[in-house]
Amino acid sequence: MKIESYLKAAPWLSLAGVLFAGYLTGIKLFGGACAFNESCPTLWGLPSCAYGFVIFSLLFLVSLYANLKKVRTGWPIKINLALSGFGILFAGWFAVPEIISILSGGPFYTLGLPTCVYGLVFYILIFVVTTVAWNGHRKSEVSPVVLP
Repeated sequence: MKIESYLKAAPWLSLAGVLFAGYLTGIKLFGGACAFNESCPTLWGLPSCAYGFVIFSLLFLVSLYANLKKVRTGWPIKINLALSGFGILFAGWFAVPEIISILSGGPFYTLGLPTCVYGLVFYILIFVVTTVAWNGHRKSEVSPVVLP
């Protein structure tokens, strides 16, 4: 994948995460209850979706900046790779116990799965697309070997 193609797709993928996590965070912070009648896992007194909102926002801002400034170097890909990788670890930390709970006959979720799992899917999708872009970018930077 060329960097131009990546920078067209990345803001949209991360914006979907911003909107999703932003909705969940807004419902919790301003409504006092979790969206979709779910339990709200917290970290340091804040709902986990608030941290997801920050991570998705950073992904979006990096992608948008690189797109608007027509950046054609690898730094936005590297940053988004690190952020989405961190997002996978973060969302996975909260999603895995909830998945285990479901498999052992736990609660029913309005959306079928806990919202943390959907956040995890967003991060995985962004990570995969970013990895493909990184591999394509690295291949385009390699100079051809000239044999005598």
